[in-house]
Amino acid sequence: MSSTLETFRLLADSPVPGYTPTVPSTLKTPTGRILGWTAGIGLALAVLGGLSGWACVAIGHNSERGGLAARGKQAIVWSLVAGMGIGVTSGLVMAFYNMTQG
Repeated sequence: MSSTLETFRLLADSPVPGYTPTVPSTLKTPTGRILGWTAGIGLALAVLGGLSGWACVAIGHNSERGGLAARGKQAIVWSLVAGMGIGVTSGLVMAFYNMTQG
């Protein structure tokens, strides 16, 4: 019992260690800022596409509209593919950009 109380006491003291987030130096340049905004907006749209896909699945299954549910499932898959593609592409672009700045 005392180990459980000790664990709760440690978690209550400071569950998150002291950390100050900073932006990497490559993202402080105008090109890095543009790439960051583009990737962020693209990922946000991919998330919205996935959420709308889940909504279509829920509505389609509850209202006997099989076509809507099927399109929702496709939207979920394609939003995941788009998110992965944006992540990989932005990483590659930043890598090549950093290679040229050497």
